[in-house]
Amino acid sequence: MIYKHVLVEKRERIATITLNRPEVLNALNAELMGDLDVVFDEVARDDSVSVLVLTGAGEKAFAAGADISEITKKNALSGVAMAENGQRILRQLETMGKPSIAAVNGFALGGGCEIAMACTIRVASEKAKFGQPEVNLGIIPGYAGTQRLSRIVGRGVAIELVLTGRIIDAAEALRIGLVTQVVPPADLMPTAEKIARTLLGKGPLALRAAMEVVNRGYDLDFDNACKLEAQMFGVLCATEDMKEGTKAFLEKRQAGFKGN
Repeated sequence: MIYKHVLVEKRERIATITLNRPEVLNALNAELMGDLDVVFDEVARDDSVSVLVLTGAGEKAFAAGADISEITKKNALSGVAMAENGQRILRQLETMGKPSIAAVNGFALGGGCEIAMACTIRVASEKAKFGQPEVNLGIIPGYAGTQRLSRIVGRGVAIELVLTGRIIDAAEALRIGLVTQVVPPADLMPTAEKIARTLLGKGPLALRAAMEVVNRGYDLDFDNACKLEAQMFGVLCATEDMKEGTKAFLEKRQAGFKGN
């Protein structure tokens, strides 16, 4: 399928999704978000895809936020609809059960930062910049940025970044835990692909379960989160993947997981 503002390449079980409006720093207009909505649904249902890599076209931006010309036309009702739609699309990415890697090549501001935060893992170029500068426009993040940022970096750091609209560089993003690696620009996509290939060697059911337990357990009290973990551990113990994984370990060979 051909999309207007998104490029999709599927190769060896990895889907690389590129936000493609480089002339406006990959700003997130309604058409681009609509493309992502369809792409995420397609990839979630595609059994030939196990891992996603998201990045931005060009050298300057991952995504420099929402399209401001569209925001100026919003009122209370349409503003709620826009935010809820964006939240739904990114939640689809976050909960599809397939790990995603944000390869942040430049500016990741506003909605761009929110897309990166919805990914499972974030790696950044040394040139990357992050921020939620919506307060400068008289609004706040709308695609769950206030919620994901506080869960990733902690409430104190998150509220400071949201209230000031301060833009931070890749080194600070690494320091506060917003990203897990910072690499030279030329190494960004190879690093993301290396992580993707590492994940391809793991049990897909285990990856899905691990993501679910971490995400759902974060909002539970400790005892109930541990119960969730134990239940998921038990479910996995009854799978063919577990039998294959343990057998491969004992036989000192690479496991051939099949997702069942």
